[in-house]
Amino acid sequence: MADQQLSAPSRVPSGIRHVNRDHRRGYVKIGNHLAQHRGLSLAAIGLATHIQSLPTGSKVTIKALAERFPEGEVRIATALRELELHGYLARFQERLPTGRVVTCTVSYNNPPAMAEASRERRDPPRHPEPKPTPQPDPDPEPEPEREPAAETVTPRPSWRRGNSWPGCACATRG
Repeated sequence: MADQQLSAPSRVPSGIRHVNRDHRRGYVKIGNHLAQHRGLSLAAIGLATHIQSLPTGSKVTIKALAERFPEGEVRIATALRELELHGYLARFQERLPTGRVVTCTVSYNNPPAMAEASRERRDPPRHPEPKPTPQPDPDPEPEPEREPAAETVTPRPSWRRGNSWPGCACATRG
């Protein structure tokens, strides 16, 4: 019997193949929620990755990032706004003791987890403890009967005659 002849080479599965080696130093962990985010542009994902790799205190102004990357200031500003919109960045202005105003940027590496934790803090417990119902007093003390008091009319000072003070009973007496 003759050997079987294959007419085509064996198929190689299409798609990406990963060759991974462990990093000992100089790396950053990026969650799939960012790396595969369908609502962010590639520029925003790349910029978020770069920002998360920087040490605390690094400059991430539009001008500093435009000096570092070939994208222009407009594209970088757009990517930063995307990251703010999706919770990966927060930017606010702060006045220094010298009077100079600077922009502070906070990078969040896992906004979905932070949103979940925030939601857990805001939501009341699922089964709140029932409030105790007030019990009526079994034998209430009878209130003593009051004798009607004689009405005393105090004369008003002349400077107040004719003046009406809203809500004041003395303004309606003559």
